[in-house]
Parts: sequence; C-alpha cells; structure tokens
Amino acid sequence: MSFRAREMYKKVVQRVGGDGKLPAELMKSVKDMLPDRKVVMGRAQRGIFAGRHIRFGNKVSEDGGNKSRRSWKPNVQEKRLFSYIHDRHIRVKVTTHALRCIDKAGGIDEYLLKTPYNKMDTEMGIVWKAKIEKMYSELAEMEVGFFPPEEEAKIEQGFDEARAAKRDFRREARRALAKQRQLEAGTDQTTEVTDTKEEVSDAAAKV
Repeated sequence: MSFRAREMYKKVVQRVGGDGKLPAELMKSVKDMLPDRKVVMGRAQRGIFAGRHIRFGNKVSEDGGNKSRRSWKPNVQEKRLFSYIHDRHIRVKVTTHALRCIDKAGGIDEYLLKTPYNKMDTEMGIVWKAKIEKMYSELAEMEVGFFPPEEEAKIEQGFDEARAAKRDFRREARRALAKQRQLEAGTDQTTEVTDTKEEVSDAAAKV
C-alpha cells in the first residue's frame, strides 16, 4: 500500500472508530478500494485529474547542454458538467485527459461508475463515486408507473397550457410596467410645462 493510500485508510479508520469495530473482510475491501498512488497533488483533491499529475525533469540548453530542473503541470480546466442523476450542472476542475475519458464513457456519471475505486486518484472522486452508486441503487429499488397514451397526451397538454399561461402573464406584466413608465414620464413632462408657463407669466407681470 502506498503512502497516500495508508493516509486515507487512517482517516477512514478514525471516522468509523477503529479496526476492532468492523469485520476484517470489510476493512480489507476498503484497502482494495483505496488508490495505489505514491504522489498526489494537493489541488488534485479538489477535482478529477484521471491519473495526470505534476512531472519533473531537466531543461537542457542548446549551446552547452546545461541542465536545470523544471516541472510539467497538467492542463487543468474548470468546467460545468451535467449530471443526469443530480439533474443539474456540476462545476469541477478537470484535466483535458479526464474530459476525453468522460466523453468516451458517455458522461460524468458513467465515468464515475465505470472507473474502479483503486483507479480514482482523489478523495473527491471516491466520494462522488460512492454517492452516485448509492443514488442509482435507490433508483433501482423505486417502483415505476406507466400511463396510457391518452393520459400522457393529457399531461403533456396540461404542461403546455401552464407554459402558455406563464408566458401570457409575463407579457401582461411587461406591458403594465411599460404603461406605468409612460404615465410617469407624461406626468413629469406636464409638470415641466406648467412650471415653464408659470415662469413666463411671472416674467410678463414684472414687465
């Protein structure tokens, strides 16, 4: 077991309360689920990197062949990925390699389900994978009811009518707001006209 896996195993043991409270077979399965990576970047814990980490090497000059140490960082992007099980977009930092893997798998949910636990390099990926597996298992246990075609047509018609009513309400609200603004602008103009008339009459009286 690598150093990173041992540290994660210690955290799991501390949260559950020690090795003695759980069966040895269960703890062995937990060890098998932990990623077997020696080095994991700190920022990799906050995203999905798909095995891409910082690399080190030498920069060689063209003239004298002098070597100086340098590093290669992974290409990390912040993306909004749609999760079907959560029915919303999830903002996460991913590498371009992880994006290609996600596209190949068919989505973020499928990628997390297909990737084994020991291949998930970060704690965030392991937690998300466990949550999605739990949600899919709950969905599998739910009872699904089907409606006849006539009922489905009525339900769809009801949704269409509700959307049309919502659009009409918004249109009427915009018209009422425009009328109110026009009336306010008209009253301001009439007050300005009356003010100018009073000034002209006062000037004429003085003359």
